[in-house]
Amino acid sequence: MKTTTLFHSLKMIKQIGELPEKVTSLETDSRKVLAGSVFICIKGYTVDGHDYARQAAENGAAVIVSEKELDLAGAATQIVVKSTERTLAVLADRFFQSPSEKLTVFGVTGTNGKTSVTNLIHALLKASGQKAALSGTIGFNLDGELHQSANTTSDLLTTQRMMQTAIDHRIPNMIFEVSSHGLVEGRLWGVDFDVAVFTNLSHDHLDYHGTMEHYGYAKGLLFSQMGQDLTKDKAVVLNLDDEWFERYAQMTPFDVISYSMERPADFYAENIEYLSDRTLYTLHSPEGVYQLETQLLGTFNVSNTLAAIAALYAKGYKVSELVELLRTIAPVSGRMERVPTDAPLSIYIDYAHTPDAIEKAIKSVMPFKKNRILFLIGTGGNRDKSKRPAMAEMASLADYVVLTTDDPRYEDYDSITGDLEKGMTHDHYACIGDRGEAVRHLMQQAEPDDIIIFAGKGHEDYQIIENTKYPHSDSQIALEVIKERF
Repeated sequence: MKTTTLFHSLKMIKQIGELPEKVTSLETDSRKVLAGSVFICIKGYTVDGHDYARQAAENGAAVIVSEKELDLAGAATQIVVKSTERTLAVLADRFFQSPSEKLTVFGVTGTNGKTSVTNLIHALLKASGQKAALSGTIGFNLDGELHQSANTTSDLLTTQRMMQTAIDHRIPNMIFEVSSHGLVEGRLWGVDFDVAVFTNLSHDHLDYHGTMEHYGYAKGLLFSQMGQDLTKDKAVVLNLDDEWFERYAQMTPFDVISYSMERPADFYAENIEYLSDRTLYTLHSPEGVYQLETQLLGTFNVSNTLAAIAALYAKGYKVSELVELLRTIAPVSGRMERVPTDAPLSIYIDYAHTPDAIEKAIKSVMPFKKNRILFLIGTGGNRDKSKRPAMAEMASLADYVVLTTDDPRYEDYDSITGDLEKGMTHDHYACIGDRGEAVRHLMQQAEPDDIIIFAGKGHEDYQIIENTKYPHSDSQIALEVIKERF
C-alpha cells in the first residue's frame, strides 16, 4: 500500500526519516516482519513491542511506529505517536480497506452464552445456504474450516485479517464473540457492527474490571461502538430478563429487539419442556407463534436460541424458516454436550465457570433427574478469586460435588480448592486438586441413573500448569473409568 494513503492525516508527535513509497504489511510481532513491513510497537501484559523494534528493523521493517523515540541508527523510518494501539486501529482499517463495511457483522457479548449464540448464528446461516465466518473461544471458523485462536476476542490486527480473509473467500457474514477484555483493550476498534447481541451479565473477571459496574459498562462499549449513523440498517438485540437491559438500550440510537424467558418481549418463550435429549417451547415472535424444538439442552439454551433467532430476524431472515432449521442444529462443543455411552449414566461436558452458569447447568438437568446429580467444578489459578465461594455455593445444588482446578497456572492446588470450599452448603463433597484424579474420583462414585456434569473445561482439551499446556480431557477420563466399572 502507498504510504501517502496509509499515513494520510495521521496524528504524529514526530517523524524521523522519509517514508518509503510503499509498505508491504502491518506487524506487531517482530518475528513476522519482512522487508517493507510496518512494525507497530504494542505494550502487552508481559512484553513491550518497543523492546523488539531494533529486531524488527534488522528483519527489514521500513517503518517503526512507537510511543517514544528509539535508537535505531537510521535502520528504519520512525513515527512517534501518543497511542500505538489507537494508531494500529487506524492503520489496520486503512491497510485492509475497511473490510467490516463489506460484510454483515454480528457481535455477541455477555458473561455466559457468547459461544453458544455465535455458533448458533453461524450454524443457522450455514443451514440456510449462506456462507459465514466466526471468531470466538473455539477458534476462527472460516465457513466450516476451523483454525485455532489464542483469545475469545483476537488482537486488533488479527481481527482485521480475519475479516479480509472472509472477503477473499467470498464469505459475506462475519460473527464475533466479543469479550469485555477485548472491548476495553480496543481489539475491535474499527469494526463496523451491523447487529450487536447481549446475553447476560453476572459475576466474572472482577480481577480485571474491579467492580460489576465497571464490568457492565465494559460490555456496553459494544453498543456505543455501533456508531450514530442512522442511515445504516443496524439493530441491537438485548435480554429483557437482565437488569442491564435499560442501560444498554440507552447506549444506542438503533432499533432494540428484546427477548425473554420470563415476560412478553419481541421474542419470548412459553410452555418450556426440558427433556434429556431436547428442549421444546412455544416461541412468540413479531411474525407469529411457533412450536420450537432444539437439540440444545437447559434453560440457558432457551435464552440462547431466542437471541440467535432475534439477531437473524434483524437482518431479514424469516422466523418460520429459522425455527425449522433449528431442529437440525447440534449442540456446541463443550456446552451441555452429552457424552455418548452405553453405561446407565447421563454425562455432560459444560463450560460453566461462573456462579450463574453453574446454577443454570445444574437446574437444567433437574427435570429429568432419576437418582443423583454429581458435579465437578474447578476454577483458574491466578485469576478472579472473589467468585470462587459463590461458584461452590451454586455447585451445592448437586447431590455430590468435587472441587478441583481448571488451569491452575502458578497457584497452589489447595489454595484454589480451599477458596471454593468456603462456599459449600453441605458436606457431600471432596477437594482434589489434580483434575484428572478429580474426574476419576467422581466417576468412581457414580451409580446407575446418575447425572454427571463436568464443568469449567467445555471444549478445552488441556490443563495449564505453570505456563505449560498439558493434554487433558474430562470425557476421555470418564469413559476410561466406565470401561473399568460398567
